[in-house]
This record gives sequence, structure tokens and C-alpha cells, in this order.
Amino acid sequence: MAFITSRKHATNTPKQKISVQMSSAVALMLLPLAAQTALAADVLASPAATKNERSTQSLKEISVSGERSKAGVNDFKADKAASVKYTEALVDTPQTITVIKRELIEQQGAVTLTDALRNTPGVGTFFLGENGSTSTGDAVYMRGFDTSGSIYVDGVRDLGSISRDMFNIEQIDVLKGPAGTDSGRGSPTGSINLSSKQPTLEDAFYSLLTAGSGSNKRVTADWNKVINAETGTAFRLNLMDQDSGNPARDEVKNKRWAIAPSLAFGLNGATRVNLNYLQVKQDNLPDGGVPTIGLPGYASPDPKRPFIAAAPKVDPKNFYGSLTDFNNVTADMATVRVEHDFSATSKLQNTSRYGKTSQNYLLTSYLARADTVLTPSATNLASWALIRTIPTVKDQINEILANQTTLSTQFITGAIAHSLVTGLEFINEKQINYSYSGLGTLATVNLYHPDPSAPVAGLKLQRNGARSDGSTSTQSAYVFDTLKLGEQWQFNLGLRADHYSTTYTSITALTGTGIPAGTMSALAIDTSGTLINGKLAALYKPTADSSVYAMVATSKLPPGGNSFALSAQANSAANPKFDPQETITKEIGTKWDFLQQKLAFTAALYQTEVKNEVEQDPLDLTYRQTGKKRVQGLELGVTGEVFRNWLISAGYAYMDTSVEAGSVVTASGVNNLNYTPKQTFTAWTSYTLPMGLKLGGGARFVDQLTRGKDGAVGTPVNTEAYWVFDAMASYRVTKNLDLQLNLYNLADKEYVASINKSGYRYTPGAPRSFSVTANVAF
Repeated sequence: MAFITSRKHATNTPKQKISVQMSSAVALMLLPLAAQTALAADVLASPAATKNERSTQSLKEISVSGERSKAGVNDFKADKAASVKYTEALVDTPQTITVIKRELIEQQGAVTLTDALRNTPGVGTFFLGENGSTSTGDAVYMRGFDTSGSIYVDGVRDLGSISRDMFNIEQIDVLKGPAGTDSGRGSPTGSINLSSKQPTLEDAFYSLLTAGSGSNKRVTADWNKVINAETGTAFRLNLMDQDSGNPARDEVKNKRWAIAPSLAFGLNGATRVNLNYLQVKQDNLPDGGVPTIGLPGYASPDPKRPFIAAAPKVDPKNFYGSLTDFNNVTADMATVRVEHDFSATSKLQNTSRYGKTSQNYLLTSYLARADTVLTPSATNLASWALIRTIPTVKDQINEILANQTTLSTQFITGAIAHSLVTGLEFINEKQINYSYSGLGTLATVNLYHPDPSAPVAGLKLQRNGARSDGSTSTQSAYVFDTLKLGEQWQFNLGLRADHYSTTYTSITALTGTGIPAGTMSALAIDTSGTLINGKLAALYKPTADSSVYAMVATSKLPPGGNSFALSAQANSAANPKFDPQETITKEIGTKWDFLQQKLAFTAALYQTEVKNEVEQDPLDLTYRQTGKKRVQGLELGVTGEVFRNWLISAGYAYMDTSVEAGSVVTASGVNNLNYTPKQTFTAWTSYTLPMGLKLGGGARFVDQLTRGKDGAVGTPVNTEAYWVFDAMASYRVTKNLDLQLNLYNLADKEYVASINKSGYRYTPGAPRSFSVTANVAF
């Protein structure tokens, strides 16, 4: 645990302190790695050993079992990414990919995708929303850009701004860098793929029962049953039920229920069929955050009320919404996957998916500007009130129908060995948004003692006939080839073509003299095009368990690519007249597996350039496609088993971001990107003692966040950097029962987890809290 202990030096400035702490943490994190290098050197240098290890690697089978994790098993380190498009082991894959496995997620007590992504540096939900609106679900930022539209489940895009639960997830693959060749249109800086639990040929039952701070109550069950071992037929059922509050926030609740049955045929044969269904229901009370008044850097732009700048912070637990607010989500997903092995070197996989996500929420919105704070008396804080705007309604339905076919083959041409992957994808995605009337009128709320039970006058929600309807159909073809020249050289080629067609219809209500009530106007827009993306990499293997590589890849995103919304207005970023956003990433890196492939070390330097950014000119307020942004940085990682029973997962990222063309987007005027911490660090380690006691803990560091440039003069332009420390202890009571205690934010650090674009609101980080979990297995 020494590597997560921060040290203070009186002679250092605050920035120097952070740098010293970060350098010390990274250096100490790598001490076990350095200590083991000498032990592995003789083996790695031996030609005979290298040849034998390579043979072992090529014959090694990778299987996922439903069996409960045992103490000492290396469950932090993955051998491969889940996608069939990656034919090689991670150590031989020339790109930064972080794999977060189920054992790590369960040790930390993480229950959502947002929680789990804390295990990879530079990725998080740093953005709260714009103006009075609030982002919901997994609002993920990666390497400076919004990645919420590039989340996949078993290789198929998952739509909807919902909070994804981990109860049915085996592992998470975080691909960093352009994913255009792998997945088509998407974020400039990567994608996230969640792998679902599948039936296995082993009877098992596993359940987690959790209680803790914030009235946290949660239970999950994972049951696998072999129906017929000879035919390879098995059934698996995953269940989840949760009814919890939030230890950081008053009134906020997270209530959800889910079921995920799956049936598999032919698991031990050449032809395998998996049938999967997932249904998730959520009934949550949404959170709009708390005012930024009193945060470091807050100032009053109103010269008549300068005393607001010295006002104290509000209680981070205060809830400024209404008890009539709601966030209801229903998600259904049906998947059929068929696999057939033509031979040991040829495999066909076909995946069909229908998914539908419905989200309906009512959120009490507010803007905590200085001019929206009523101050009858400068000294009587109890009289200060906050003006709240009308509630925000979202009624959105997302649907996806997809079919993917992939053929993987291995063959030799002369002195070159090929691993060829070709495929076709046909996807139709739809999104409908309905408008409402009867939103009611909100009264003011006391700034320091808000009353969420105050009635909302005239609240009678009903659809008013206005809506927007967007749809994108995509036909894709791709090819990947890994070429191996001898034992040390490898080249990777990838090419993908996506032909897309987007249609958008907007129905709005017409008002004015002589226009009958309920008269609607419809506007239809469509656009289409073809996106070509490529990937090229060269890799050299100094040893059988290491690689040094260089890679270049591209990605493209057309207008309306994630929102399915287009605009006929010339002065709009969603106008289809604009060209697709284009991204190119260059990366050089190295990967090493030590200690008989039990411990992995990765290091990468990268540069990402995004051009064709559509930006609004601050002078004439018109939109022009002149923006160009750059992200370049360093990322380090270490994952696996240091010694027997000692596991570690840690990473450090440094990001230098800038606007190369166009206007500076930060409120501070500093030339970097919004919601992008310059340095981030994450670490988790655990050790299992002989008597069955497991001890674990970790640390997270997030550098300051800078909010967007807008009219929020006087509010904080950035947040403060912070460290958070967690701990875990579990004990095996019997062979069928473990008890686990998790302690979060040990120092009870107050910090800003995410900020609003206008800077008026923020989401407080979770305070010191705990959970107790009973792990039951048979």
C-alpha cells in the first residue's frame, strides 16, 4: 500500500506537490515490476525457452467460466480483447486497450459502468450538462472527447443515455484511439465494449448481497446449469435488484431491476448457438447537482452584490429538485449469435440484435447565476433564495436492429503467415423524442435549506404532438489482416467502408394570430455518404512476451452521427452541408508480459488530431467548419499478479490538449480542452493471506477540470485536483461464503466529480461511505 501514500514537501508549490506525488506513486507502483525483471531475464533470453513459450502460447485456449473466483487466481489480467477483430494476444496488439475484468469490478464493489471505468486513467464522467439541463447515464469523456455514443455490448452499439449495470458483465474492453476501422462512426478517441456473461459447461451458482451507506440495498444472482453435457447445452440466468439512495445526496435514489437469461447449444461442438435476452428497468430520482457558489474561484459578476463572492458553500448533500421528478428507463435487448468452425483455422460468426431503450424523465432545472440568487439581506443567509426555471422533460425511445457477419481465417503465403478477418454489418438505428406541455411553474427555493417537497403548480404532463424522429441505416464492409514475418515482425492492416443514410423529421407546433390550436408543421431532412477508415501498424517482438509498435488510425463522424438530429438552418452545427469530423491518431508503444505472462506492463505515446470541427464564431455567431483540436500524451499501465496472491491494476495518463485552429473553448482562456484533466492516476491492489483474509485498496487522482467558454462570468473556471483513497477487506467464512467490507473515500475528501458547461452547477463527489457484501457460491 506504500505506493498510494501521498507525501508533502513544504518547499514545493501546489503544482510541484502534485507532480512529486504523482512521480512517487508511479515509481513505487513499478517497483515490483523492476524487482521481477531480473528473475525473468534468463528465461526471456533463452532461445529454447522462447520457442517453447511461443508454442505454449499458440496452443493455449482461452475460456470464460462461471465458477466463482478463487483466492490467488490471476483475475485482473486478460489475455485478449473480446472482439473477434483482434486475433492476437494483448501483448501483440499494437494499440492501447485496457481490459477491466469481473474480479476487479467485484473487489471494488462497482455496480455501474461509470464506477468500473475508474480503473482506466483519463476516462470518466467529467461533464454534468449544459445550462439547466443535466447529463444522464454514462456521460463518458475519453482523452478530451465525449465517448457516450461509442459504447457497445458484445460488439454491437448500445444506444440510450442510461446508466449501465455490471451485474451481467464479464469484462470491459476500453479501446483508446480512433475506433473507426473497428466500429464505424464514433468518438475521435475510442470506444468501450462490454462483454456479457454466457453459459458454460459447468454447474455454478453465485450471489452477491450488499448493504451500505445511503440506504444501499442490492442483490444479484448468477446461476449456470448444464442441461446436456453431450450436446453442449447450457442455461444461464443473471438477476439483479437494487433499491438505494446516494450517500452524497439527499433525496436522490437509484432503484433498478434486471433479468438476463441465456441459452447455449453446441458448446463442445463445431457449431455453437447462443440466445441472450436482457431486460433492465430503472426508477430513479434524477440529480441536477448543487450551485457552485462558495467554491474556490467563485466571484460575483454583479457589482451591486459583491458580497455573493464571499458566500459560503451550500451543503453538498442539498437536493434542489422536486420529489415529483423522475427518471424511468426500460431497456430490452435480444441477441442471437451463431458460430461455426469450418476447421482449426477458419471460423464464421454471425450476430443478430434487436434492442429498444425507453427513457422518460422530469428534472427540475435551475441556473445558479448571481442574478438568479435573491438576497433580501446581505447578512441573513437564511433569506437567500434561488430562482428555478421550468422543469426539463425527456421522453426518448432508441431502437437498433443489427446483423454482423465475420469470417476469421489463418493461412500462409510464402514466408508470411496471415490472420485474416473480413466482415459485413447491416445496422438500422432510430431515435424519437417527444415534446410535452403542462410542465407547471416552479417557485423559488431556499439556497441553503431547499425544500424538495414544495409543490409544483400546474404540473400536468402530456405529449403535445411535437416530436423529432431520426434514423440512420448503415451498410459496412471491413477487412483486417495480421501478417507475421518470422518470429519477430508483425504488420497489421485494416480497412472499413461505411455507407450511411440519415433521415430526420421534426414536427413543431405553429402559433400566431389566426392559427388554430394544435396546428403542426413538419420538416424533413436527409443526408447520406460513405466513410472510409483505415489502420496501419508495425510491431517488433524483442522476446516472445514483449512487443514494440507504431500505429496510425483514422475515425470519422458525420453531422448528427450520435444524436440522429439534423438541422436545415444554415446557422447550425447539425446542418448536413458540413463534412464529417475527421480524426487521425499516431501511437508508438511497448508491451511486456513478465513472470510467465502473469504481469503485464504497457507504455504508449500518442497524438490525436481532430479536424473539421464545427464551431460558432463568438463575433458574428455563425458556424464554420474551421476547428482543429489536438490531444497528445503518455499512458502507462501495469496489471496482473506480482507475487502469488498479490494482484495489481494501475495506470497513469498525461494529456496535453490544445486548440490548433478555431476559438479557444475554455472559460479561463487557457488553450486546452474542456473536461480533460491533464494528469490522472488510478491503482488498485489486493493480497490474499493464507488464513483466507483478503486485503485491498487503491487510489485515484484527477487533475483540475476546466469548464466551457460561455457567458458564465464570475463562476469558477476550473475545479481543484483531488486524491481519493478506498479500501477493502474480505474473509472466507466457509467454502460457500465470503464476507466483504468496502470503505470509500477514506479521508472524506470533498471534491467536484463533474461540472456544468455554464459553471453554475456541479456534482459533488461521494463522501466517506461503506458497503458490506455477502458472496455466496455453490
